[in-house]
Amino acid sequence: MDLVGDARLKMLKVLEVVKNDIATIRTGRATPSLVENISVMVYGGTTRMKILELATIGSSDPQTLLITPFDPSITGEIQKGIMEANTGLTPNIDGQNIRISIPPLSTERRQQLIALMRTKLENGRVMIRQARHDAMSDIKKSSADKALTEDDEKRLEKEVQKATDDMVSEIDAIGSKKEEELLQI
Repeated sequence: MDLVGDARLKMLKVLEVVKNDIATIRTGRATPSLVENISVMVYGGTTRMKILELATIGSSDPQTLLITPFDPSITGEIQKGIMEANTGLTPNIDGQNIRISIPPLSTERRQQLIALMRTKLENGRVMIRQARHDAMSDIKKSSADKALTEDDEKRLEKEVQKATDDMVSEIDAIGSKKEEELLQI
């Protein structure tokens, strides 16, 4: 029964979710994370796969994404999937590749994206605090059942709080870095 380890594991999963969520916020720079997790119906609508599994994603310059399908016959289906994902990106077929030009962000749009990012970060903090709350409840219950001494209870509570503080500061660091990227022109 490792209460602190379990809590830390839950918090790490939350951190991973937050990282992936924040990576999808567009910064005006062409990065594969903008499209790699978009699900696309391929092979006549029989299979749903992520673009990451269907093609290589690169950027030919800071404003252009280049998607090269492993199977050229599904190029049109990938293009259609990106259009249907409502990402605001416009894919153009160029031979066997798909090119996506990333338009520069307006100042107003940057502020909207920063607000969205802050909301996502706060949701992550709430999930981490929930994991802390669950761990603290488990510690109190174990203490009430006389499975833990009072000293162990205090020590475990401090460890859980330290893990919580570490994860929240990690989320803050992710947010600061992303905000810096969003404000760069």
